[in-house]
Amino acid sequence: MARIPDDEISRLKNEISLERLVRARGIELRKHGADLIGLCPFHNDRDPSLVISPAKNLWHCLGACQTGGSVIDWTMKTQGVSFRHAVELLRADFFPLAASSSRVVKVATVPILGAPVSVEMEDRELLGRVVDYYHETLKASPEALGYLERRGIKSAEPIR
Repeated sequence: MARIPDDEISRLKNEISLERLVRARGIELRKHGADLIGLCPFHNDRDPSLVISPAKNLWHCLGACQTGGSVIDWTMKTQGVSFRHAVELLRADFFPLAASSSRVVKVATVPILGAPVSVEMEDRELLGRVVDYYHETLKASPEALGYLERRGIKSAEPIR
């Protein structure tokens, strides 16, 4: 697969407005000095922790995510796609003539998975799920059961 030229990556990062991309996701931004702030869409944000620097065309989450980057990183994170796919999507959306002369944008093959647990879940319930997971893993692992047997735990009762 051909390498994406550095000048094309620079062009995408410089010419595509990050502020416009963020607002297109429905995120409300407000002025905060030279920057813009809003609620981060990547975690349960109650206080605005997403900072957009229009002068640099960069973003950063000061909250739980502690991530950030350029328009390409934003597209990767919001769409759940690879670097190359993010470049192709941005190319197709913002430079359609250039995109039509190059490769066709492909559909992502990696599914975007939901979170296995809810952020609002109580600690007790979360701990119960973790214990259940490891208990089922233990019962299904011949190596783990062999280890317990070598340690003198041969009865099924302690394992239950």
